[in-house]
Amino acid sequence: MKAPRSVQAAALGASEEPPRDCPLCPRLAAYRAENKIKHPDWFNAPVPNFGAPTARLLIVGLAPGVSGANRTGRPFTGDFAGELLYGTLLKYGFAKGKYEARPDDGLMLIDARIANAVRCVPPENKPTPEEAATCRVFLRATLENMRNLKAIVALGRIAHDATLRAFERKLAAHTFAHAATHDLGRVTMIDSFHCSRYNTNTGKLTTPMFEAVFAEARRLLS
Repeated sequence: MKAPRSVQAAALGASEEPPRDCPLCPRLAAYRAENKIKHPDWFNAPVPNFGAPTARLLIVGLAPGVSGANRTGRPFTGDFAGELLYGTLLKYGFAKGKYEARPDDGLMLIDARIANAVRCVPPENKPTPEEAATCRVFLRATLENMRNLKAIVALGRIAHDATLRAFERKLAAHTFAHAATHDLGRVTMIDSFHCSRYNTNTGKLTTPMFEAVFAEARRLLS
């Protein structure tokens, strides 16, 4: 008999990273398989964390983009969101080098790390609540392994909710709002609208708004 998904997730969650052929979310596994047929040269697997576990800042995103991180294998690399995110990290001293939208561009994070709430690309960039819950075991392991963690930037409501649940905090006590801060004990979480092309094109998120979030993260770590 096949073990329940929750049991499988708990077993895999001893590690921060799911295996390349992670079977926990059937819809996402099937979508990965479809993309592997269409684009055999793409990464097409759960995207690992980027940055050292000794970092004091963690940026939590939503999920890999189909032609971004799902293609390149590095969070926020290869799509518009990465242009704004990595440009901002470079400006505030959380990265060094040059972002060239490829995983071998030599860009390095400084005292910062990036993870996604859901590790596999979801169809239409929309993971289901069940998929987010299943993948949370890897986010929880990431948080537990970051012993120096002081600040988290949550990019979007799904990342906000996933982080709160990983810390076993009540969502009702922490309302999502851009630039809102939340005391999670040893860690302060700062919310941001996601740095997607849609949010920036519609004016929901401007570059100064996004940079202000990382200015606050830098202040918290000073």
